[in-house]
Amino acid sequence: MKHLTSLLFSLALGATACRAADHITYEPKDGPGKGRHVVFLTGDEEYRSEEGLPMLAKILSQRHGFKCTVLFSLDADGTINPNNGASLGHPEALDTADAIVMLIRFRHWSDEAMKHFHDAVQRGVPIVGLRTATHAFNMPKDSAYTAWTWNNKEGGFGRLVLGETWVSHWGRHRAEATRGVIEPSAKDNAILRGVADVFGTTDVYEAAPPADATILLRGQSLVGMNPTDAPADYKKKNHAGAEQGINDPMMPVAWTREVKNDSGRTNKILCTTMGAATDLASEGLRRLVVNGVYWGLGIEVPAKADVTYVDPYTPLMYGTKDGPDEGDPHRFRAFKKGVKPGDLALGK
Repeated sequence: MKHLTSLLFSLALGATACRAADHITYEPKDGPGKGRHVVFLTGDEEYRSEEGLPMLAKILSQRHGFKCTVLFSLDADGTINPNNGASLGHPEALDTADAIVMLIRFRHWSDEAMKHFHDAVQRGVPIVGLRTATHAFNMPKDSAYTAWTWNNKEGGFGRLVLGETWVSHWGRHRAEATRGVIEPSAKDNAILRGVADVFGTTDVYEAAPPADATILLRGQSLVGMNPTDAPADYKKKNHAGAEQGINDPMMPVAWTREVKNDSGRTNKILCTTMGAATDLASEGLRRLVVNGVYWGLGIEVPAKADVTYVDPYTPLMYGTKDGPDEGDPHRFRAFKKGVKPGDLALGK
């Protein structure tokens, strides 16, 4: 009997490890988020969501008391491969999500995986969408979820839910960084509590959120890649063909909206076109995201949320290149190879 008990215990541990191998969950410390489950969706080819979102999940779990689960695009051996657009490990976690934070791009998950996400949206969960979440899906034509494809006539999930789809790089990609400027009319918005000095190495996206959106930040394009660089000053044509100054007016880079979905429930949305792993080195941007989770869940936003790192954070510069490039001063790089979700555990 003793041996049988030991065997059953070992099998149970093995089954738990197997189930956990395709995702990672950070169990919470005590805090305002107690009892709430935030699910993070990673999976983009360039902006290193597989690095930035686990860092945010650690902050929300250890500093604020939320249970946080991070899902990844994976290869068959369980290693993280953000280029595998068909993959989403453990989509079942979405069934118990109270909120979603997402940075994905051009995903074409199976309809089975998509149903978990769709059902969570229909429950009315709040969503924080970062950077390429505006063009999250590129579903095959025979999918039940083609309406959420980024470039259909309605603009897909991005425009219908978040408030914008992919339009263009407004600033010069990999050459002009972004300074976040608070919209004067939003200076007292709860999501902006403690938010200052927002900076990102990514460029400004062209964006025109709908009239029901509340603009929080606008993006000032800089002449270079450093936070001390001057604002850019030149004209270019927007998507509609009209000429305007690169910073006149500045494009929205963060906004909120509340959207009634097909089930009749309302999703509270925070969308920012910033959010690469390097952008999230900005304390102000991390605080914006953390505040957005509080706001979405109807929890009082702290006066100055603690967004200090839980573990050391040294994200790769965004990019898609493999191997060294001595002529690349900003070291634009592809993702780290051979990493599994368990390698991102607390303390790692």
